[in-house]
Amino acid sequence: MHVPDGFLTAQTSLATAAVAAVGVGIALRGARRELDDRTAPLAGLVAVFVFAAQMLNFPVGAGTSGHLLGGALAAVLVGPFTATLCISVVLLVQAIAFADGGLTALGTNVTLMALVGVWVGYGMFRVARAVLPKRTASVPIAAAFGAALSVPAAAATFALLFAAGGAVPIATGKLLTAMVGWHVLIGLGEAAITFLAVGAIVATRPDLVYGAQDLRPDHADLEIRDGVVV
Repeated sequence: MHVPDGFLTAQTSLATAAVAAVGVGIALRGARRELDDRTAPLAGLVAVFVFAAQMLNFPVGAGTSGHLLGGALAAVLVGPFTATLCISVVLLVQAIAFADGGLTALGTNVTLMALVGVWVGYGMFRVARAVLPKRTASVPIAAAFGAALSVPAAAATFALLFAAGGAVPIATGKLLTAMVGWHVLIGLGEAAITFLAVGAIVATRPDLVYGAQDLRPDHADLEIRDGVVV
């Protein structure tokens, strides 16, 4: 989903840069409430994982490419504000060191992946959490739901930006079909990865998962009596 230089008009790129700057500024303040001595190392690990996952790109047509976003996964593990910062740093490093996404399009990429991807994913996670049983076992399911919807949401947002300020001769309908259609499939893959990753951490250290902080572990009420779990 990395947008290259020159794909959008200068005015559109400046507008998304302004949105990204405001979003990252808000995230810097919000992350102070999410991070502590225990979760800060996890945030670093999340950023590394997302960086590696996003380096696997494949073409989806109309001059664009697709890859995993990791926004919902990051938001559930370390909180949405911290996730916004993690994804933004990843995108900055990719643009500077690997030319993955243009520097003039950095604001667009941050808006799509660090803002739309993270916050749609986390919002849908909270919606799913509200209807699922109040158990830690529900967290990976809700995270997968958020991940599945966050990817096509970011793709659709890009298509809307292109319709408003595209700078290359590509039919908007063709771009929308290619981006959203393929990213629905990518979203399913991201949902599976998110489910497995969040499930593994919740099963061992639920206290480290931001999206499970208000829940007691599923085994919290169990007791061991005479060597038997009851």
